[in-house]
Parts: sequence; structure tokens; C-alpha cells
Amino acid sequence: MSEIAVFGGSAHPELAREICAQLQVPLLPCKLERFANDCLGVQLQANCRERDVFLIQPLVPPVQEHLVELLLMLDAARGASAGRITAVIPHYAYARSDKKDAPRISIGGRLVADLLVTAGANRVLMMTLHSPQVHGFFSIPVDHLHALRELAQHFCQYDLRNAVVVSPDLGNAKQAARFARLLGTTVAAGAKQRFSDDRVRISSIIGDVAGRDVIVLDDEIAKGSTVLELLDRLRQLQVNSIRVACTHGLFSAGALQRLHEQADLIEIVCTNTVPIAARHGLSKLTVLSVAPALAEAIRRIHDGQSVSALFDEDK
Repeated sequence: MSEIAVFGGSAHPELAREICAQLQVPLLPCKLERFANDCLGVQLQANCRERDVFLIQPLVPPVQEHLVELLLMLDAARGASAGRITAVIPHYAYARSDKKDAPRISIGGRLVADLLVTAGANRVLMMTLHSPQVHGFFSIPVDHLHALRELAQHFCQYDLRNAVVVSPDLGNAKQAARFARLLGTTVAAGAKQRFSDDRVRISSIIGDVAGRDVIVLDDEIAKGSTVLELLDRLRQLQVNSIRVACTHGLFSAGALQRLHEQADLIEIVCTNTVPIAARHGLSKLTVLSVAPALAEAIRRIHDGQSVSALFDEDK
């Protein structure tokens, strides 16, 4: 893989190092500086000419800073005559802004997609988009990974004979059903209404959960409002045990601590698509690495092999 060049932005250097370790290639240096007028500047400090360049940068807080940094990295790679440029974005934060659900509202997911292409991206590699239709916002190839295999391998260590996978809402029910098939369990879903960014109501649970061992599956947990509301509903239905799993553990505004304090919540499982700072002393938290999956996808892209074959459920 001598023609590959992997650079990491400042958003998640630990994940970038893990991916490069899996690929057995060096993580090439990238210099970020802030000028006196508060503008950012990026310099890729290794040769890119005619190389297959991969830029690793999840859009995590501060999202706007990291987005601009990624755009500058793309522009720098294009200006350095890279053969092909792939933006590796494990968490695409703007996927939540995917539709016009209010008058005169912006659709950030589409706008950011256009910005990435304009800046120089030839291809995008992402993981667990909040809305699958975000694929259609891009005019370039998009490889969309998920972490269901990694999560399933973790939960298979438990006795799942009485387990049920519960999606917090109907929008995530399809992914929950795929996860349930991997575990060999049944699936249920909440009927959710969202009133604001941090206020939701789950009126009922569709499916049999009473007396069962529940595994709540969501794509991301930010403030935790949905999960906490779902826990209240599950308690009313007298479930046997509760575990929570997600791909993107954002855990903003003290969400991780609030979840950890729930006495009947046995475990919180997420992946390392985003950095998790405050994790010390939180015995219920388990963080799984998606670096092997991302590294294998990068290798397949570089070698011209199928990425979708990674998720053949028959294998």
C-alpha cells in the first residue's frame, strides 16, 4: 500500500492512529494553525502527488471548526495534485439536518455535502448516518458503514434467550431489526414524538418487552433525552434488565453521567467514532473500536474491492 497517504485532522487523532496501525501505514503529519484574524490554515506535510489520499475527520464539537479544517485539508490535497481524495467522516453531524420540516429552514446535510465536493472530495466514507437519504445529497460515491457487527459481537457474550432489541423510535426500527437478526432476538420500537431538541415523549412501546432483557439500540446519543424517556416507559412495563447501545456516543451536556446514574441501567455501549473524554470511573461504559472496520473499508477502496461485501449478512 505504498501509494496510500493517510492524514488525520484534530477532531479525533486517536482513531486516526488506530486506523493507520490496522493498515500498517504511517499517519502523515498535518499542520493546523490559527492566524491573528482567527482564520484557520492547514498544511499537509507529506507528498500527495498522484497518491490515494484519505483524510480522517469526524464532525464532532466544535463541529464548525472541525468542518472548516476538513474543507481546508481537502483543498490542500487537491492543490497538491492528489490522485484521489477520500474524506473519512466517521460521524457526519449534519445528517440530522436532512429535510425541510419547518418553514424557511436550512437543510444543512445537503449544504455540507456540496461544500465537501466543492473543496475537493472525490469520495466519502461514513459510518451510521442518522438518515440514510443523506446518501442522495452527495454527487460523489458514498461508502456507508455501520457498527452493528461490532455491537453484536459484544452482546453475544450474554445469554440472549430472553432478550429483545428496542428502537427508541420507528425511524430507527429497520436498523434495530437488522441488529436483532444478528443477535437472534425479537425487536420492538417506541412511538416517539419530538417537541424540541431536548424534549421528547414516547407514548407506547410496540412489541412485547414485559419481563424481557432489553437492549436499546440508537444511532447516536447526544443529550440522552430520548433514552431517558424510553427508560421511564420500559420501567412501567416491568422489563427484567436494560442495556443501551449506540454507534455515536456524543454524550453532550452531562448525558453520560445522567445515564450512568440510572440504577437499573446495566451497561452503556458505544463505539469510538467520536472521542469520549469523561469516561474515567464510569464502570457501566464500554467503548468498542471501529478502527478495524474503517481500516478494512479504506483498504478495499484503495484496492478497488467491494465495500458492501463487508456487510453481507449471510457471512
